[in-house]
Amino acid sequence: MGKKKILFVVEIIVLLLLSFVLFVFIWAAQKFTLVNHQELDKDRLFMADGVNSGAAAGDKADGQPQDTTSALTGIDVIALVGLDTRDELDGRNSDTMIIACINHNEKSIKLVSLYRDTYLNVGDDYYGNSNYYTKANAAYNLGGPEQFLSMANLNLDLNITEYVTVDFSALCTTIELLGGLDIDMTREELIHLNDYNVETSEACNMEYEEIEVPPADEFDGAMTRTFHLNGSQAVSYARIRYTAGNDFCRASRQRLVLSKIMEKAKTVDLGTLDAVMNAVLPLVTTNLDNSKIVSMIQPLLTYSMPEENQDGFPFAHMPDDGSITGSDCVIPVTLEYNVTRLHQFLFPNEEYTSSPVVQGYSYQIVIDSGYGEEDIDTALGMDEVRKSPNGHRSCKTRRMWKPAVTVMIIKRMLGIKRL
Repeated sequence: MGKKKILFVVEIIVLLLLSFVLFVFIWAAQKFTLVNHQELDKDRLFMADGVNSGAAAGDKADGQPQDTTSALTGIDVIALVGLDTRDELDGRNSDTMIIACINHNEKSIKLVSLYRDTYLNVGDDYYGNSNYYTKANAAYNLGGPEQFLSMANLNLDLNITEYVTVDFSALCTTIELLGGLDIDMTREELIHLNDYNVETSEACNMEYEEIEVPPADEFDGAMTRTFHLNGSQAVSYARIRYTAGNDFCRASRQRLVLSKIMEKAKTVDLGTLDAVMNAVLPLVTTNLDNSKIVSMIQPLLTYSMPEENQDGFPFAHMPDDGSITGSDCVIPVTLEYNVTRLHQFLFPNEEYTSSPVVQGYSYQIVIDSGYGEEDIDTALGMDEVRKSPNGHRSCKTRRMWKPAVTVMIIKRMLGIKRL
């Protein structure tokens, strides 16, 4: 009788555990019905061809996308897009563009920000003319997720077929419900945050709260202090682009906020996560199916995303003052060089040779900008992200006014371009 009772108790425990797992799965599946699902028009989606000896990064050897919905193995490459829709007349530019490389085998995540002002071939323009070179953030506005993904795939030799877009107001709500974020900032960043937050708090329907700036003799220069930020303040921090480093540091701040959100999400209770999902998921649009989303939730919360797994594209770049597009933009020097480095960063175990498409785009950008292979070393020194003594990332721009830079500027002023 004793053994039968023990077996009976064990059966009850197993049944309860199975019931709990089933409940959690059903709960999660129901939550993700709140997400806006938008399938891609495959006739308008273009992917890299002939990358990595016939298979683009993240694909099987036969060139077909990996199926990671049944078992979380291999690599998922997903595009994360932040849309700024405050002004409907100004369209839906993708002001935040991040390539998330999720390695299920290594249980790690790599994030690469595509700088919004990067000069690339974005596809068709408003009039249907092909091979339109302009700022990367125009692609989504021109043709939605299909044109954005096509731009990323063809310029970067990738085969991304999955995306997630979110309005930045959803980010405010998420951070607010998670209880805010602790972020180290400089005095300059704090001042800009307060300025940005006037508009951001209004757009997020939150009350404006100004953070008191300590006296300059106590807090100045490169010194950092930890501040607790609410939703609109954290988003305002991520929007700052007027410090040294401009958009490059802005992208770094965005990745920092994203990693802080993931860290915070690992510590909150189920009730808080439920509240976040109810408020935020209706503001999310994706083509990921619910079963894949549900299968990835728990593993992603355990994956590592260290600082060295985050970077920005292009790695080597030069500024343009508007002579090409009519407004400031970032020139990849060269596109082919930067794409090679991108693949080395995302897929270090893969052999990569740039495709003819990337080579052609790179050649055109050299013609348009005048910056070629001989300028790569100089371009690498134009902007760098250093670590401050306390171990935190601080964005600083180092201008390297070498003779080569002076010659390039003179040529640009005279309208001289070289092949």
